[in-house]
Amino acid sequence: MPRVPLLPEQPSNPDARALFDQVRQARGPDFHLPHLYRVLGTAPALFKGWLDFAWPLRLEAKTPRPIRELLILRGAQVSGAAYEWAHHVPMALAAGVAEAQIDALRDWCNSDRFNAQERAVLQLADEVTRGPAASAQTIAQLKANGFDDEAVVELVLTASFYVCVSRFLQSMDVEIEPGYEEVLPRMESAGAAGP
Repeated sequence: MPRVPLLPEQPSNPDARALFDQVRQARGPDFHLPHLYRVLGTAPALFKGWLDFAWPLRLEAKTPRPIRELLILRGAQVSGAAYEWAHHVPMALAAGVAEAQIDALRDWCNSDRFNAQERAVLQLADEVTRGPAASAQTIAQLKANGFDDEAVVELVLTASFYVCVSRFLQSMDVEIEPGYEEVLPRMESAGAAGP
């Protein structure tokens, strides 16, 4: 059970209700608010800031979505964020990430499933998630593999934001919604190994 109660799908707070309606308008009227949003909605002004940052980061970044989903999944593994993993496996698959890549994330540094760009991004995920920061060598490796300065900023911001997501989810003990837990064994088999 989360450490802050989930708001109902139709909260009494008008600011939270307006934000939930905004999410439904973007995602469709039958969309069920994820538990994460139902906890964040407890602080409507901050939830609005979250949406204003997270959605453009996910939907408006210029770096390829499959690369960013690999980055997010690897960060979720390293940090042990099951909720984040459970929600992003379907997003990664929808974006075109191969099942075999998801299954190879545990030992990505010894896998032939990843190209040079993906390997640079996975190294970034490992370093940012473990902290304190990406190394100069990893930033140089991103640039050497075709990422310009704007792409480097997007990738570092994405990795850093999802560390925040992971820490929040685990601090608040946000439970995974029914139906998402089926992908969790893949997280365990993929583990947190790495360089």
